Amino acid sequence: MKDTLKVKKYERRITPLERVFNRSPFAIVTMVARIKGVISENLFREAINKVQQRHLNLRVRICEDNDHNLWFTSEGVKEIPIEIVRRESDAHWRKKVHDVCKIPFDFEERPAIRFILIYSPEVSELIILCHHIICDGMSLAYLARDLITHLGDPTREVEVLPDPIPIDKDTIPKEVSVNPISKYFINRFNKNWLKSPIFFDQEDYMILSEAYWNTYKHQILSIELTEAQTSVLVERCRKERVTVNSALIAAFLGAQYNLEGNTVNPYVVIAASVRDRILKPAGEAMGYFAGGVKVKLKYNNKMNFWDNARKLHQKVNSLYNNKNLFNELETWSYLEPGIIESLCYKLLGKFVPSNSPRYKKFSTFSNQDDMVSSILKREKMSSLDKTFLGIALTNLTRLDFPRKYGTLELDRLIMNPGGMFPLVMVNLVVGAVTCAGKLSLLVEYIEKNIDFNTIEKIEEKVIHFLLKE
Repeated sequence: MKDTLKVKKYERRITPLERVFNRSPFAIVTMVARIKGVISENLFREAINKVQQRHLNLRVRICEDNDHNLWFTSEGVKEIPIEIVRRESDAHWRKKVHDVCKIPFDFEERPAIRFILIYSPEVSELIILCHHIICDGMSLAYLARDLITHLGDPTREVEVLPDPIPIDKDTIPKEVSVNPISKYFINRFNKNWLKSPIFFDQEDYMILSEAYWNTYKHQILSIELTEAQTSVLVERCRKERVTVNSALIAAFLGAQYNLEGNTVNPYVVIAASVRDRILKPAGEAMGYFAGGVKVKLKYNNKMNFWDNARKLHQKVNSLYNNKNLFNELETWSYLEPGIIESLCYKLLGKFVPSNSPRYKKFSTFSNQDDMVSSILKREKMSSLDKTFLGIALTNLTRLDFPRKYGTLELDRLIMNPGGMFPLVMVNLVVGAVTCAGKLSLLVEYIEKNIDFNTIEKIEEKVIHFLLKE
């Protein structure tokens, strides 16, 4: 790390909520900024240096103490990986994201983030891949804007943000609490876990990452509305008295129902920012500040699309309250972190090959019937052969970022929100963001659940619903 970044020593314990994502192979958030204009390599590296000074989470690595507590520390942090490649086509960025997501992060040595510039003199894609343990989708939107700001004005002074205050039991709104029955079971889970805990390290993570990406091939589909199309959609939603968010849920749900009928998984998770709802608001800081609601939704093919959208809007809109948004966050804050950390190892450990040096550890843990497996059964998540969610949607809504940054122009932002569960357990993961007047949708899926022909038909139907219905 450069001397200019050695401002002060920082160290804090990683919260149980942040540890939900610890050493997960697939918990990766991606933000792509399409930029028009010439970007020099030197200025790109300098801009990254400046956003590192602004955002604390870009100056920390993870270390583990003798009691297996995890800490963020600013000591001994190595440089962030940066890559610049010549842009070959409009689809180049998608292939790059697909390839780089498979590379494990060096959690113990450097910040869990990578910057890639797919460059041409006319238009470039700036790709930020970041592990969920230090960010959420809004974090990367602010980070992308900050980076382009310094690219557009290399003389601009860095405005360092206050150290982020994470979500934990002390910052969750007071009206949110774990009920006595849930607290009883949480205490019992914690006691059982502490009798014979199992811990996973960096080598385990690297072995599981390789096994995961060898087993499952993530696919992404990018839907990019023009500024005119976005304006038409926003105006239509206003006329029909629904939000764009509700229209998106209805469109993706309806597209699946039209193609697959009642076999569609009706459960939907809708993520939402809680950075302004916590007792110490996070502002524009990097970190995990997202909650969500889970709801069972049905699409009625006998009704038209906008009638369905209004019906879904009425049901979903009433759920956006602190009790629902913080429900799981509060529960995770009381659970022993090792329990949730172990869930993906329990699910995926069976894919570690027999010639792996840690095959016995993975095989034994993934196959034994224990408290972790009972939690997965209770949540109906014990099988990788069926989905427990039909759609997981994250919509950053409209971001009023500038379009012009010196000689550069921000054309659009595209986001993949990632997730905390293996993608095979979710039919569609959808990331939405409206920036520079344009709505961008990124759909992530696995062909084991949805084949390419079906996903193309879903895209066609979604666009039809939103713009032509």
